Amino acid sequence: MKWCVFVLSPLFLLIATSAAALCAADRVDLRGDWGAATFKVELALTPGDQARGLMHRHELPRNGGMLFIFDSPRTARFWMKNTFIPLDILFFDLQGVLVDLKENAEPLSHRIIVSETEIVAVLEINGGLADQYGINKGSLIRHSLLSHPDSAWPCPGNE
Repeated sequence: MKWCVFVLSPLFLLIATSAAALCAADRVDLRGDWGAATFKVELALTPGDQARGLMHRHELPRNGGMLFIFDSPRTARFWMKNTFIPLDILFFDLQGVLVDLKENAEPLSHRIIVSETEIVAVLEINGGLADQYGINKGSLIRHSLLSHPDSAWPCPGNE
């Protein structure tokens, strides 16, 4: 019987490690009727990080991005001041459903971009990727800080 424990333990560790990797702090997964995509993200959790966002950047890795997470649902307001990269801005509700999408936000613009509804998270990715992948309203997001039992797509272990 002890032999089985030694054989199963590495397998269990591999499965647990793989599940944890699915919801790493620097990873966002999206899925929808269009398919799925993964982005390596920086987190904007504090008011200072959120105010700075991706300002003063001249490039962003192809599947890179920034994830903004808010303490409670709110109408979000963004602008592209001092942002040199065109961005797609994706707005997610409490359940992790994409409820609004602003594509190819104009670099250096002072025009205010407002979410249509209250949201808890925003994902900024390179402009044009939403169209290229087919990302649309109704798509789901998965991230460790957004995962809870009411999430439409929770991390493994948070179902």
